[in-house]
Amino acid sequence: MAEDYANLMARLKSGDLDEFTVEPADFMAFQTAYMQFESRKRIVGQAEKNGKIIYHYDHDQTQ
Repeated sequence: MAEDYANLMARLKSGDLDEFTVEPADFMAFQTAYMQFESRKRIVGQAEKNGKIIYHYDHDQTQ
C-alpha cells in the first residue's frame, strides 16, 4: 500500500507527527505530493544512509 504523503505532510504541519521517512523506492511518489503541498518550503528533509530521507516541518521558519 502506498503512503499518503499529502496526509503525512499535513500531519507534520499540524504537529500531529514529528517526522516521517521516505525510502528511495518511494521518492517519486513523495515528490509528486510534495510539489502539490502548499507549504512545501517548510518541509525539510535530512538524508540518511542508503538513500532514506527523514522529513520534518520547520515551524520556526520565517517567510
